[in-house]
Amino acid sequence: MEMETEKRQADFKYCETIIKKHSKSFYYAFSQLPDEKANAVYAIYTFCRTADECADGEHSFIEKTRLLRQLKKELDLFNDGAEVDKPLWRALRHVFNTYDMDIGFFYDQLTGQSMDLAFTPPNTMKELERYSYYVAGSVGLMLLPIIASKSSVGLRLAVTDLGVAMQITNILRDIGEDYHEKNRIYLPVEELSHFHYSQNDLHKSLINDNFINLWEKLAARAESLYEGFLENIELLDADSRLPVYLSAHIYRGILDAVRKNGYQCLTKRNYVTKEKMIQINTAVNRTFDLREGEGITGEN
Repeated sequence: MEMETEKRQADFKYCETIIKKHSKSFYYAFSQLPDEKANAVYAIYTFCRTADECADGEHSFIEKTRLLRQLKKELDLFNDGAEVDKPLWRALRHVFNTYDMDIGFFYDQLTGQSMDLAFTPPNTMKELERYSYYVAGSVGLMLLPIIASKSSVGLRLAVTDLGVAMQITNILRDIGEDYHEKNRIYLPVEELSHFHYSQNDLHKSLINDNFINLWEKLAARAESLYEGFLENIELLDADSRLPVYLSAHIYRGILDAVRKNGYQCLTKRNYVTKEKMIQINTAVNRTFDLREGEGITGEN
């Protein structure tokens, strides 16, 4: 039993290393969960990161297709109770044994990565949000059994919206990188046309009023989704509210980082600094202290 516990700890440590390396903002927020829940989040993040690297890694299209199919095959084996003997799958098995997980959302994540592999620009905001559901809204639904022991239709919609908001934020942060390094334009065709911003403008990394207005329209949509989620924060488990609230605010802070840098997201990488994360953390903790003082936040 002791050896089994040590092996499980090593598996989760492997997953923690992955999230700590690739997403400092998520790690900063979710490391504040109780250990059992934090480990579950790390395992789910590692699955999603593995899927993302299949579609976005530095491989040929043929190799990316093979890698994604292999991951799908490993997920099938996991679903059949015959998972591959790797840290990721051993950790996920413990998560599935501990929480009431729905594997369908893991398959949705792979669908999203397949959409990236066979990429076509979205024509409308609706198409962009559909894609965002598969690559990010699905993640919120994967995490839901961990952060909310009592779920509801409203809460499922709220965590989906949070994932979509974060994906739109990613897109607004990475416009230049996606175009120049991956030859992808996630900005909806209809919106590019409406704001008279062309692919040639993007190629020249032109930041003008048209670009700013286009960027701000998508940012407004993301911010409305963040707000909708935060209105439902009390439906989460008491021990999960603050870390999830913090993750939403830190990720939302990326939008302000782009604004602060004069909307320069075509040739520069924008991010929330560690110092800013600490400031947000302090403000979020103060907000929760006030809520508790007013009797708003109660135990489940």
